[in-house]
Amino acid sequence: MILKTPEEIERIRESALIVSQTLGMLASEIKPGVTTIALDRMAETFIRDHDGVPGFLGLYNFPNTLCVSPNAQVVHGIPNDIPLQEGDILSVDCGVLKNGFYGDHAYTFPVGAIEAEVAQLLAVTKESLYLGIAEFKANNRVGDVGHAIQQYTEAAGYGVVRELVGHGLGAVMHEAPEMPNYGRRGRGKQFKEGLVVAIEPMINQGTKRIKQLKDGWTILTADGKASAHFEHNVAIVNGQPELLSTFDYIYDALGIQSNEEAPFRKNTSQ
Repeated sequence: MILKTPEEIERIRESALIVSQTLGMLASEIKPGVTTIALDRMAETFIRDHDGVPGFLGLYNFPNTLCVSPNAQVVHGIPNDIPLQEGDILSVDCGVLKNGFYGDHAYTFPVGAIEAEVAQLLAVTKESLYLGIAEFKANNRVGDVGHAIQQYTEAAGYGVVRELVGHGLGAVMHEAPEMPNYGRRGRGKQFKEGLVVAIEPMINQGTKRIKQLKDGWTILTADGKASAHFEHNVAIVNGQPELLSTFDYIYDALGIQSNEEAPFRKNTSQ
């Protein structure tokens, strides 16, 4: 567990906000007929134009800037030339490296009008993210965050993926501690001032079980039902969780009003 100085936290925030802006740029482009490889090219250009480096491109030999995972894909989908269709959902996970530190977060977008049951999955998954963030404070433990996410999503009848977890974030994309989306209160590593993590519930409409495609990357639900993925970068500052990322750029693009991030914002404007 590598604790960050206030200066290092600001560097992570800078990279995270480029990710936030990239997702905001993509929000209005994600519509029926668009290919995910086209979105990937837009994202790489945007990141480089903002003096960042795509954080996923080449990481563990991943071939692209974005992980794009439609419908039953959970995470780590590879961009391709298959057009998106009305009623799809698309998880977009993006990373940026700037000034030696990473930002890394994700959002699941509806493609046009989607089924009410799938919209509910997205809503509950995103709500669980903030319930988890609320538990990320000094002296709490890893299990407190995972328990909050698990309890809320399982109560709604959903499956919580076990094999994939959130993580510490800093000069390396994946640092300790691992941040599962399940757990028991009071268990696991204790949080301290200056810790920065990526909290990222990956929640399935049906079974918690997953499988992997032969491409070595793409993770799918075992039953073919939809999966949602939302991710924020959070630091412990003055003992409390503070968001380093934001979905506001997405909401501005889509005309959505939300104050969900207000409890976790620093006092000065981002």
